[in-house]
Amino acid sequence: MPDALPDLAASVGAADPVAAFTAWFAAAKAREPNDPNAMTVATCTPAGLPSARIVLLKDYDARGFVFYTNKQSRKGDELRANPHAALLFHWKSLQRQVRIEGRIEDVTEAEADAYYASRARISRLGAWASDQSRPLPQREMLEARVAEMEARYPGEVIPRPPHWSGFRVLPVRFEFWQDMPFRLHDRTIYVRKAGVAGWETSKLFP
Repeated sequence: MPDALPDLAASVGAADPVAAFTAWFAAAKAREPNDPNAMTVATCTPAGLPSARIVLLKDYDARGFVFYTNKQSRKGDELRANPHAALLFHWKSLQRQVRIEGRIEDVTEAEADAYYASRARISRLGAWASDQSRPLPQREMLEARVAEMEARYPGEVIPRPPHWSGFRVLPVRFEFWQDMPFRLHDRTIYVRKAGVAGWETSKLFP
């Protein structure tokens, strides 16, 4: 069981939830066996119904938390209609969770270009070949499209598709959840109030 953090604010500083996340994320990268940067991204359909899927966190800083996707996908459509999202990190090996809620903005073209260029060649080709979230009659169609893209771009220079980019979640609320004995879990929240500098922190009943 990981070291208990009965008072998160005292451990990392009540004013800075990003520092708290950084400490927990470092522990997850050291202990979690697979994809410590995996996170659930929850959006809403135009009808207001919840929609969630797991993606990978690719960058974060004081501004927010970044992931990349085909913007013509279902989540892209939903984020255009309602530019807000919730993130959830669950690190089972540490018995910890972090929840983040906030508004969405696009990453810059330079950020998207830089991350796209860092991806494996087949992943870059796949960004062209896949109509993400659209019906696929048979797997062979996707494989044929990848082969077509390989023929079109035989080298390492593969331009970024105009529909492939990233979103940044600009947080207004964090919750840090630590498993504790007898389900008396520790829950610490940080909330950014409109027009108020910094963060307000408090505890929640488990």
